[in-house]
Amino acid sequence: MRKAGLGTWMKRVVVGLAVLVALVALAVWFFLRGSLAQLDGRRTVPGLSADVTIARDGQGVPTITGASRLDVAYATGFVHAQDRYFQMDLLRRSAAGELSELFGPKALPLDKEHRLHRFRARAQRMVDTMPAAERALLDRYVAGVNDGLNNLGARPFEYGLVGMSPRPWSAADSLLVGWAMFFDLQGAQEARELARGWVKDNTTPEQLAVLLPEATKWDAPLDAADIPAANAPFPAQAPAWWGKAGAVESKRLGLNRPAASLAQAGTGELYGMAQAGGADVTGMVGSNNWAVAGSRSNDGGAIVSDDMHLGFQLPHIWYRAVLMVPHQGESRRIVGVTLPGTPMVIVGSNGHVAWGFTNSYGDYLDLVALATDASRPGQVRTPAGWEKPVVYDEPILVKGAAAEPFKVTETSLGPVRDIGAGDNQRRYALHWVAHVPGAVNFNGMRLESANTLDEALAIATSMGIPAQNFVAGDSKGNIGWTIAGALPKRAQPGIAATFPLTADSAASGWNGLLAPGAYPQVRNPAGGQLSTANSRQLLGAGADLIGDGGFDLGARTRHVRDSVAALGAKTDEKGVYSVALDDRAIFMGTWRERALALLDEQAIAGNPKRQEARALLEKSWSGRASVDSVGYRIARTYMWSLYETLYGGANTELARLNEKSDMMAASTRWPAVIARVLDEQPAGWLPAQYASWKELQLAALDRAVAELTKDGKKLADATWGARNRQIIMHPIANAVPALRGWLSAPADPMPGDSNMPRVAGPKFGQSERMVVSPGHEERGIFNMPGGQSGHPLSPYFLAGHGDWVSGKATPLLPGDTKHMLTFVK
Repeated sequence: MRKAGLGTWMKRVVVGLAVLVALVALAVWFFLRGSLAQLDGRRTVPGLSADVTIARDGQGVPTITGASRLDVAYATGFVHAQDRYFQMDLLRRSAAGELSELFGPKALPLDKEHRLHRFRARAQRMVDTMPAAERALLDRYVAGVNDGLNNLGARPFEYGLVGMSPRPWSAADSLLVGWAMFFDLQGAQEARELARGWVKDNTTPEQLAVLLPEATKWDAPLDAADIPAANAPFPAQAPAWWGKAGAVESKRLGLNRPAASLAQAGTGELYGMAQAGGADVTGMVGSNNWAVAGSRSNDGGAIVSDDMHLGFQLPHIWYRAVLMVPHQGESRRIVGVTLPGTPMVIVGSNGHVAWGFTNSYGDYLDLVALATDASRPGQVRTPAGWEKPVVYDEPILVKGAAAEPFKVTETSLGPVRDIGAGDNQRRYALHWVAHVPGAVNFNGMRLESANTLDEALAIATSMGIPAQNFVAGDSKGNIGWTIAGALPKRAQPGIAATFPLTADSAASGWNGLLAPGAYPQVRNPAGGQLSTANSRQLLGAGADLIGDGGFDLGARTRHVRDSVAALGAKTDEKGVYSVALDDRAIFMGTWRERALALLDEQAIAGNPKRQEARALLEKSWSGRASVDSVGYRIARTYMWSLYETLYGGANTELARLNEKSDMMAASTRWPAVIARVLDEQPAGWLPAQYASWKELQLAALDRAVAELTKDGKKLADATWGARNRQIIMHPIANAVPALRGWLSAPADPMPGDSNMPRVAGPKFGQSERMVVSPGHEERGIFNMPGGQSGHPLSPYFLAGHGDWVSGKATPLLPGDTKHMLTFVK
């Protein structure tokens, strides 16, 4: 018998390896397919009062119909788990500080930051005291979630990649999802207070009044046409840090921040905080909503528009749904978006009332300085006196390692945070509204049954959510605004509360919550419209009740208000929708004008780079943040270069204090401050290294051009679209680059920017666009950047993304039924 030659053996080895690879690939394929959601069929479900149907359209949007609200809650939990369980898991783990259990030691810093608040313990206490009817509904939702997870053919694919099994869902987890949004929407307030405290400590009162104005000419409050800008006079000298060079380049001049790690990507900050999702930090302040009264609509009903601006990822934060729920002997249709992990529609319409949110940026957190004394071991002194904090053991489970010991020290004002190191270390209590019992609740579900604007406004003030601007309209044409969510009650509201508090300033701190009946409200204003966009809401009564926790500059609010007014005496849903796509560069146009005035004949003589910059500012300018505009990008980078020139030294010092603190955290009104400095040119504020204000501005512009042409790039190629290109991906793709093509959306260039209605950044922007007139939902319009499913093999992974990119007005209501899943008793 002849022996096989070497070539034959090699062929056998190659064939064997190929078969092995094919088998592994086939196994992986079947595993991945096994974790897809069930779309059709029948399931027997104990505990139902009657059959429940889940009808999905061509984009995977479910219409859930049941005979009881409990049955609908069960089915909502089922579809959430089947399409989005890993996302839900990250949200609850982020809020509780439990990411290390999935991702290992690299997640510990973030876990410790979040575990400090002990939100899981707070959530469990709330569950234990929840009203019986509310608990019953939540329990049915939880049952649906766990049945949805357990009835997948395989565990969600992400768990296979991280080598873990999913943990069941609990009632407390649904409350933790709400606290994840507190981190997202109010999590920057600590860094803001630290930054403002540093500025206060390193300026005179006269300098502080200039640098931290309470309003600017851009503000457009709901109760006045303008806010008079009381410009404080410039003192003779600027602060010592003004105009000093920073040790590092501003992170805002670069194209993007580094990609986040997998551990960072799995956090609540994915949905808005730049540190985790890598969002465009120059456009972080976000969300628009507006309403047109029936007096200005074609058929007499109100029209409500909402586009919440958050960080982008896949799967997308929102999950579209239609809930058909029983109400007074009829079936009421609730249409909008849900937040996976919770059983209710967050933003939407019930046929009688439509509503939407924007972040309110009020003052909801105090840093309260604590003192110690060696003669009082284990005690701290708060403004109210000496007390002994309670110490909790909060060990953090860590994948692949021993549990990390962690202790939380908690005072009557909140947990203790040590800031700084050595002689510069300071100890603060974090007195945050998020710690108050009832900060998270499900009162928002009552909006399902609201029939009038007044009912909706009353419900809003009882809601347990991070405090939001709530804008609503009803089918009778009424429109209104209030704050939804917990508002702190301050004995002395005002600017003093926006700095760290000491015993001397303790009266400015908050104590308890404002009664819902005391909330500010605006109903049916004379102009027939309302709009909010994260800036100061009021000039008069009620402004001090909200405070300033980081208001936006106001340019976007003014732009929105004026664009809605320009719709004329009568409009419809398409007209209202068009405002969300308004990318006119009204604010940035003022910085283009400054750059053009700077680049006069003397400035450009013998300087080819400046000559080219001027030519592009003139010719490559559409008046919009358009993808092909170089002029827009030059003007924008010039503004940010001035920021670095004047604030760079301060930013370096602030980074040593807290990595999230900088002068933008101290005040988003800095562009107005710089514009005023350049207009008035006070002699004592010109940094010593410049001979004139013109020299300073030219240096900033040269720096901007150098930034745009680094690595041999041509200035003519520095279009806005080249910079504003989307980076939308699954968090797993951040850690496993080889999977990015499979787990990412196309890298489309996007028009739009901050300070205009169409907010758009590489990883941040309009998380949805909704326009609806209650009672006429069939005319409603909706866009969303991601699809329903979190599974890349699902046809619904990116369904609707292209329409969102192009701004196509697609229907709010689902289309024809393509799949039907039925639950039977």
